[in-house]
Order: sequence, then structure tokens, then C-alpha cells
Amino acid sequence: MNMEPFRHKHQHLWVKQPLILVVDDDEDSLLLLSQILKVFGFACINTLQGQTVLNLAKRYQPDLILLDVVLRDISGVEVIQQLKQHPQTQAIPVIAVTALARVEDREQILQLGWDDYISKPYTLEGLEGLIYRTLNQIGFYQAS
Repeated sequence: MNMEPFRHKHQHLWVKQPLILVVDDDEDSLLLLSQILKVFGFACINTLQGQTVLNLAKRYQPDLILLDVVLRDISGVEVIQQLKQHPQTQAIPVIAVTALARVEDREQILQLGWDDYISKPYTLEGLEGLIYRTLNQIGFYQAS
């Protein structure tokens, strides 16, 4: 669990940072997206390999997965099927990050099991808003 100190009026509160698993087969895209997420205040786990996603998700239990649809070693469709079939990972929301931008592509991606979708190139505001909406939907930011 990633914890970050938060200082408020001489008190230290520990706030859990959202953990996001980022999967992209393009090293530059993966690095850029990871750096953006860190600026947004999220912790990241990264992989270029679709084959490792299920194991990483089971081990680290990320709050969200950003998954490219087109990967080199295994299709994103196979990865999403593995995630949604496994009890430890089926509830983790998965957002498709893809260059496929037609309305038909979006509909098909959502039907295949992704929870949401963002097309490349995306705006920083659009990406940040989508991540916060998704984390709010799963109750990440609800007061305890």
C-alpha cells in the first residue's frame, strides 16, 4: 500500500495514494503516461508485457488499470478476459487507452469488458477527469 504524508495544522495524516497499473507496448508512451500519473499524484506500476498483467494485478491489487488495446505479446482482449475471469482481479476497473477512435471501436471495446475508454492522443484534463471519475465510482475517495 502506498502511503503519502499529508500535513494539516501540525498533524500528520497518512493518505493512501491510488495505485494504477499502466500497460502499453510502446516504451515512450508508457514512460510519458507514468510521468503524467505521478504529476497527478498517483502511484504507478508499469509493464510493456500483456503477459504479466494478471500476475501484477493479483500481486499489487491496483485501484485501476490503464490497458492499451493493441499489445505485441498478447491482445488486450485476452488480457481483459483474464482479468475479468479471475476472482482477485475481476472488480478492478480497466480503462482502455487506444488509438482506435471511431464510435464503433469504443462500443466494441466496452462490450469486450473494459470499464471505460480514452483515445490517443488524449488531453491531460480528459485523462485526469476520467481517472478521478472511475476512482470515485469505486468509492476510492469516499470519507472514512
